[in-house]
Amino acid sequence: MMRFFENITAGAPGKLIKPISFTVLSDVVNVGPFVMALGAIGILFEGFGPNGTLDIGGLWKVCIGLAAYALLIFAAEIPAYRTCYRSAYSASAKGRAALAEHLRKLPLGYLFSRDPGDMANMIMGDFALLEQAVSHFVPQLVGALVLPLMAFAGLWFLDWRMALAMFAPLPIGLVILVGATRFIRLMGARHMRAKISAANRLQEYLYGIRVIKAYNLTGGRFQRLERSFRDLMKESIRLEGGAGPIVMSAIACARTGLTIMVITGVWLMAEGTLNPMVFVTFLVVGSRVFDPLSTALINYAELRYAEQAGERILKLRSEPVMTGTKVPPQNHSIRLDQVNFGYGESPVLKDLSLSVPEGSLTALVGPSGSGKSTTLKLMARFHDPDSGRVLFGGKNVKEMDPEALMGRISMVFQDVYLFQDTVANNIAFGREGATREEVVEAAKRACCHDFITKLPDGYDTMVGEGGCTLSGGEKQRISIARAFLKDAPVVLLDEATASLDPENELDIQKAIDTLIKGRTVVVVAHRLKTICRADSIVVLDQGEMVESGTHKELLEKKGLYARLWSIQEESSGWTI
Repeated sequence: MMRFFENITAGAPGKLIKPISFTVLSDVVNVGPFVMALGAIGILFEGFGPNGTLDIGGLWKVCIGLAAYALLIFAAEIPAYRTCYRSAYSASAKGRAALAEHLRKLPLGYLFSRDPGDMANMIMGDFALLEQAVSHFVPQLVGALVLPLMAFAGLWFLDWRMALAMFAPLPIGLVILVGATRFIRLMGARHMRAKISAANRLQEYLYGIRVIKAYNLTGGRFQRLERSFRDLMKESIRLEGGAGPIVMSAIACARTGLTIMVITGVWLMAEGTLNPMVFVTFLVVGSRVFDPLSTALINYAELRYAEQAGERILKLRSEPVMTGTKVPPQNHSIRLDQVNFGYGESPVLKDLSLSVPEGSLTALVGPSGSGKSTTLKLMARFHDPDSGRVLFGGKNVKEMDPEALMGRISMVFQDVYLFQDTVANNIAFGREGATREEVVEAAKRACCHDFITKLPDGYDTMVGEGGCTLSGGEKQRISIARAFLKDAPVVLLDEATASLDPENELDIQKAIDTLIKGRTVVVVAHRLKTICRADSIVVLDQGEMVESGTHKELLEKKGLYARLWSIQEESSGWTI
């Protein structure tokens, strides 16, 4: 049971104490009007008897009592309502923020192994299910179960025969429902997988819409999206059609107690062993007890479905984050010592060892897929190696606080991502608390001030998601401005000039020369002319270092680097 509450609250079962307590209290208070109504019925029984007189004053007292009791009901409902919804939405908001913070600390390899639609559905959809469970289903179910137990205890002393007749079928209905839990969970798991698949395919469709339109894959011809939607439809129908009859059978079995109680009551009154007023009491209480219970049992399948959402969230939160507590040393040299690393089952780096002295410029070159960008990511500790060590200032990066380590590194990616925010704020992500003057100065040094001022709102121009309203070169220059603003002692450049046109490449190269001056720099480059003056050039091929040295030394070796240089020299004169 504790595991259920742990799952349904995504690890915060204490959040249920107040909602359940106030909901049960509210349900108990709501029984009051029925008890007072029984008093009125008693007065009517006595008044319309053979020798009775109707007690009008007593009826007025009951009416006044009901009116006053409405205030008590209102007072009991307010905390129940507030705690249910506030607890649910507060737990959901904090849970989403905590999960997002946990994702930030996970290795990129794990995040890349999960579909983005799956992660988005978990943060938004799964927490929405838990919100509904905490605010509605769990308090209702507990209240609906507590009320029959209290009613059974009270009615037992009134007439044990009638109480037994009324509640005898209830355990059978509960056994049916609990016994079908495994089946309901199985159906729910299949439906959730179909829902996640549909979300992934939709996201794929939206991200790839340019390719889809270019190759005429629109509409019904995009079979993957259509198939996923049809699978979701089938699983939804299967879930409703499979769980619905089970739940309704359990409810019907539980409510059979009313029928059995009525038959028993009529039989006992016919024998003269049951007071009619007692029979009426059982009728009134029975109608009050079984209605909320039926509603709660209907929600049982949805409750189990929401529990699976909580399980998924807890499973993700149990994934080990990148740990470390030590502060990086002041020495900013980098060394890879017999590093092996791969994505899944595919090895990328094989027994790689290389050194980047402090204050030097080291270039990584090689054919596509040789592991250059992966090497940069290991240096920045986006991943931890499968074996071997990555050393920063002579210390293993696994022992360092990841955030403190990243505070020492500026990185310009090959694929630049801009947030859906202003140009100024996108540059200001380079350093928290940066002033507008500092942002403008960084933009000028990155040679992007001129094109920014020509935008509709200048630095306050909103860029689309991912920077879709800017060109590739403009995005890359903003990324370089971020690096200027961060002013870190280590700079990692992953094809920083790849998206620049020849007209701006010279200016950007000058800006990069200014950026890297006096820093430890590692650059990945395909254009070999841009790294001729590097202190050391490391040539990678199929995840292994095959050559290293200066530009002149590598040309004299007449190896892979010399061949790549020759190819680029020949291709530079090609025309169409």
